[in-house]
Amino acid sequence: RDLHSFPTRRSSDLAKQCSLCIEHLPYGVNPIFSIGPQAKVVLIGQAPGLIAHQNTKAFSDKSGERLRQWLHIDTTTFYDENKLAIMPMGFCFPGYKNGADAPPRKECAPTWHEKMLHAIQPELILLVGRYAQQYYLPKYRTLTDAIKNNCDEKFAVLPHPSGRNNRWLAQHPWFETEYLPHVVERLTPLLE
Repeated sequence: RDLHSFPTRRSSDLAKQCSLCIEHLPYGVNPIFSIGPQAKVVLIGQAPGLIAHQNTKAFSDKSGERLRQWLHIDTTTFYDENKLAIMPMGFCFPGYKNGADAPPRKECAPTWHEKMLHAIQPELILLVGRYAQQYYLPKYRTLTDAIKNNCDEKFAVLPHPSGRNNRWLAQHPWFETEYLPHVVERLTPLLE
């Protein structure tokens, strides 16, 4: 266990001190992720929003509530880094663009993700939102295609749980009735 946790802690400590894109972060540097050496599941989202940035806690907003509902995960389990690792595409809040959160910075994923994933060797990776899907499963033209057609058992693809996706959810009722139960069935035993 100690040998396994060393590379995880080392990558984590280095990433917590990262200031690679400081000049592009109007709200400053505050890398938000949680990686435990025993996590069997990694959740890869977009980037922290302003509330997460202020609380230094990922998904500490309405989107997080919806995501936990979808996945049938209580708050304690969700924030237990040795059960569920949380690793966004961009570790810091990127600010705003055109009245919405700006896209995640492109420096984080290539700099940190491979090191962290290699250190913990997760059994399941939850890709939340199109930025994560495009990075890890670029062969799918759209998020909907990836959700419907992904056959790679290592990944489960979800739309971002933001209210901005209510229209998508209304147009694709199968996501909640057919797809999510399958994801929860795979996920639940890995969090025990």
